Amino acid sequence: MGLKSNILRTLNPNPSMTAEQRKLYQNPEAVRKILKDTQTIAVVGLSAKPYKASYSVANYMHAAGYRIIPVNPQVDRVLGEKSYPSLSDIPEHIDLVDIFRPPADCLDIVKEAITCKAGAVWLQLEIISPEAAELAKQAGMPAIMDLCFKIEHRRYQDELD
Repeated sequence: MGLKSNILRTLNPNPSMTAEQRKLYQNPEAVRKILKDTQTIAVVGLSAKPYKASYSVANYMHAAGYRIIPVNPQVDRVLGEKSYPSLSDIPEHIDLVDIFRPPADCLDIVKEAITCKAGAVWLQLEIISPEAAELAKQAGMPAIMDLCFKIEHRRYQDELD
């Protein structure tokens, strides 16, 4: 997504979300807190193909100092890290579950994130599942929806140190 697209998106937010949902799931304070407090990120749907958005974003996160754990049953390794078939197969604590899967998959992923006691969930840009975000919220888990981790990290980068 280029600069022009980002500007247009800022001026015209995704019409699939209500103003109330944007307030709840795109809250700048919540975004900054997640960016600052997160160390380990399980990236659900992380592709091994460098031209895919999931790879580009995860590669950026890795370069920014976050520990990346790929979650994709189709690949063995991504970005030098072992890939797991599901969140429940990961043998360590997950601070953030970053989701690159279709909205129809998000509810089950969030249920698994809750079971695994993950710290927060992040539905990537243009991934909108109000049911999944609401379930996370009801479980006391911060949820971000329809934002790109990479874009938000760049936006708040100076505040994270």
